[in-house]
Amino acid sequence: MHAPFWLTTALLFPVLLYQGKRTRRVTPRLPEATGDCAGQYGEGEPVFRLLVLGESTAAGVGVESHAQGLASQLALQLHQRSGLCIGWSTFGVNGIRLGALLDALGSADLPPADAVLLSMGVNDTTGFTPRFRFRRQLIQLRENLATGYQAPITLLSVPPMDKFSALPAPLRQVMGWRARQLDRVYQVLAARNPDDFRYLGYPTVSDPALLARDGYHPSDKGYRAIAQALAEQDWGLPTP
Repeated sequence: MHAPFWLTTALLFPVLLYQGKRTRRVTPRLPEATGDCAGQYGEGEPVFRLLVLGESTAAGVGVESHAQGLASQLALQLHQRSGLCIGWSTFGVNGIRLGALLDALGSADLPPADAVLLSMGVNDTTGFTPRFRFRRQLIQLRENLATGYQAPITLLSVPPMDKFSALPAPLRQVMGWRARQLDRVYQVLAARNPDDFRYLGYPTVSDPALLARDGYHPSDKGYRAIAQALAEQDWGLPTP
């Protein structure tokens, strides 16, 4: 158990409740991106296909079109670095938690992919999803995708919510604390099960120019910056 966290949360609960409600009331609620949720960069048949699953970042909140979002921008970076034809697709729901995403994926027609990137954690942080449940749902996700997707699922670390300028103190610090706890679930799971998961750190987006007008989600520049950082990792691309 994380007794210090829960004790702090209990002591600050009236303040956190007030700040949480006020933040939801005054923060602009941006829509999900529109347009095609799949595409490719390069000519011919893609030799590598990327699928991004998750919450608002996978849904492209903060930009107008999915072409400006995380999956598309990461595919573009991989294409520019390798010269290969890279396909991309994304499936995300704004405000969703991991358990609800599992349900949604059960009826989704997901495309083939060589790599699956999971961008989750913010809503499970704010919803105080128990760590044991979060871990169990991640394992269930791996089992559900095992038939069609052989490569380990890439777990994009839970965003550092203590850096979110839209959140006031002490709510920002408590949410950051909780986000680190769920992120630790990612790290341990990937370390113990490397055939099923791998862990990538989330590039910190602290420059206001990289944030959308809600001060919460990445802007088009923010998604490009995140994609550039992630593209530096080894994605197992075939040799040209």
